[in-house]
Amino acid sequence: MYVRESVMVGGRALTLETGRLAKQAHGSVLVTYGETMVLVTAVSQEERPGLDFFPLTCEFVEKTYAAGKIPGGFFKREARQRDEEILACRIMDRPLRPLFPEGFKKDTQIIATVLSSDKQNKADVLALTGASAALHISDIPWNGPIVGVRVGRKAGEFVAYPTAAEIEECDIDLVVACSRDAIVMVEGGAAEATESDLIDALMFAHETAQPVLDLIERVRQAVGKPKKSFTAPQLEDAIKARVAELVDNDLKSATRVTDKKARYEGYSALKKKLGEALLAELGAEKYLANEKLIKAEFEERKAHVVRTYVLDEGKRIDGRDTRTIRPIMCEAGLLPRVHGSALFQRGETQAIVTTTLGTSTDEQKIDGLMGESWKRFYLHYNFPPFSTGETKPMRGPGRREIGHGALAERALSRMIPAQEQFPYTIRIVSETLESNGSSSMAAVCGGCLSLMDAGVPIKSAVAGIAMGLIAEDNKYAILSDILGDEDHLGDMDFKVCGTARGVTAIQMDIKIAGLSRAILAQALDQAREGRLHILGKMLEALPAPRPELSQYAPRITTIKVKPDQIRLIIGPGGKTIKGIVDQTGVAIDVEDDGTVNVASSDSEAVKRALDIIKGLTAEPEVGAVYKGTVKRITDFGAFVEILPGTDGLVHISELAHTRVERVEDVVKEGDTVEVKVVSVDREGKIRLSRREVLPLPEGQAGVEAKARMDQAREGGGGPPRRSEPGRDGPRGDRPPRGDRGDRPPRDRGDRPPRERR
Repeated sequence: MYVRESVMVGGRALTLETGRLAKQAHGSVLVTYGETMVLVTAVSQEERPGLDFFPLTCEFVEKTYAAGKIPGGFFKREARQRDEEILACRIMDRPLRPLFPEGFKKDTQIIATVLSSDKQNKADVLALTGASAALHISDIPWNGPIVGVRVGRKAGEFVAYPTAAEIEECDIDLVVACSRDAIVMVEGGAAEATESDLIDALMFAHETAQPVLDLIERVRQAVGKPKKSFTAPQLEDAIKARVAELVDNDLKSATRVTDKKARYEGYSALKKKLGEALLAELGAEKYLANEKLIKAEFEERKAHVVRTYVLDEGKRIDGRDTRTIRPIMCEAGLLPRVHGSALFQRGETQAIVTTTLGTSTDEQKIDGLMGESWKRFYLHYNFPPFSTGETKPMRGPGRREIGHGALAERALSRMIPAQEQFPYTIRIVSETLESNGSSSMAAVCGGCLSLMDAGVPIKSAVAGIAMGLIAEDNKYAILSDILGDEDHLGDMDFKVCGTARGVTAIQMDIKIAGLSRAILAQALDQAREGRLHILGKMLEALPAPRPELSQYAPRITTIKVKPDQIRLIIGPGGKTIKGIVDQTGVAIDVEDDGTVNVASSDSEAVKRALDIIKGLTAEPEVGAVYKGTVKRITDFGAFVEILPGTDGLVHISELAHTRVERVEDVVKEGDTVEVKVVSVDREGKIRLSRREVLPLPEGQAGVEAKARMDQAREGGGGPPRRSEPGRDGPRGDRPPRGDRGDRPPRDRGDRPPRERR
């Protein structure tokens, strides 16, 4: 059955369509907003035997034809997913996964395909809404729906589903997943927004989502399939009770061990002891039939003990209260040859972070559906297996690494100085060396310190903190600086990054139905308290950016030339600029507006390159003396090149203080001579003088003046004052006063003659 329903949201129609495309999928929805269209399908197969996890896969695929483009590269087809596509996959996965039934382990795949892009309306939030609708109308067990909403704040006003152009003007940009009653996921950044502003943005998103939720429900009522029944396997109540008797008391001691490795060894010993006891009591056959459920129940008892300890006694696994931050150690400048480095450790989480400075040639090209763009700041996050004491294959970065790196990059990006102030490309790499919670926040803190160590004049220092939540019935506790176990056993992972003034990035995942405004406000206030504490520790290690760059970092010197002079620097086919690079070894970048960046760690090489560029683009100044080369000789003078591509005329009368019969008697082609610029007319013609830079021979002033006058009268020199054809002598053919042809003499009347003095 074909259904098409729409609702107005953000000033445009959001349309859901089903029953026409991909009908063999268990759920299929086409989402349209503006001229952006995303097809989302949901399919679930039977459970594979032996799985102990939920194999949910969310895929987001951008087809280049959607924007009228042909893929680059040799094969001319879409290749592996770009980072932006992977981040969109995570936006789908994180809020959808907790809404599947506990114990559901059937292979489930959700694929969002961007079929059309208007290059203005982003498809990631549409994919999330489409995934929710596809699951909701399918027969797959799922406790939805939810809606993805992008919220921006432009000129102090919140905007729903802002366009790409509007996002550039927003100081808050959030993607929010909303259910009917609460907020279930947040991802985004801000320009040092206050906590209250963020809460207002989240509430605005929740309000915006309500009509879209109604839209999904209307589609479900029209074409929704009955949900397949699912009941998770259950352990017998008697065995559950026996597990609790055997492990609860020992777990109370094991969970209070501060050291992570020792604590996990204690858990393993308890689990082994439990298995041996139940194997003896139940017999081999019954025990093996329930072994997985028994292990799962052990994890449930561990979670119960930890959560009860927090809620009843206000104490956590490592003995801290809910607000205390683990001990922090910061060190800057520990790697001598990198441009900037820092070691950040908080409890059992440790990261070494480096900053590398490059030129515009190191910028990252982004070729997406929205068009081509360039990134001059990027952060890469690595999570090697030894950081958790494990062995795993070393392959490329996974989705988790890309997501954590994007969060840390977003947290720091707004503090990077503008290109006009600091014309460098900046790359940060965070190597996680130990991990027990908040390794992405260690990347933020260490990344900030490494930027400062590199001498990058950041606007403000940035720190990050991960918050947790444990909630049961009417009781809840918000935890600052959570451990890995508290993330796994808790109900929320809420990461907040920012400066002393406000929040720059936020990421929140909820495992329960949602959060109220009161809990959100308390979590953000507590996060601010922890963030300020961490910032204080960081600034103790390095109070401000270093005043000088590393000696190994390239020095970039910027000069401005006229845009029409760019061709002089580039040269035909790039010959000139390549020659400068080959000659000096520098890197040169020329912008369309005439900005020229010259970079090298060798200051002398930069100076040589700048001298060449200044010579290429310099303009002659009247009165200035230049050393030039004679390029061409004529009967009336010599043309001398005083600047690259710029020459002027030295008239024969300006070659020497004495009369010159032939130009060749004084200069020849290829000679180097000093000349002075006498004038530059409106057409750009340049008059030069060699005579004016030569010393005047003693007693030759009168002779020189007469020689110039004679040469000028004979037509060889410049035009004499009051030039008239046929003049001979000082007065030429001018008739004497009083003999002016038919003109009568002037009548002076009775005027007396002038007295001579």
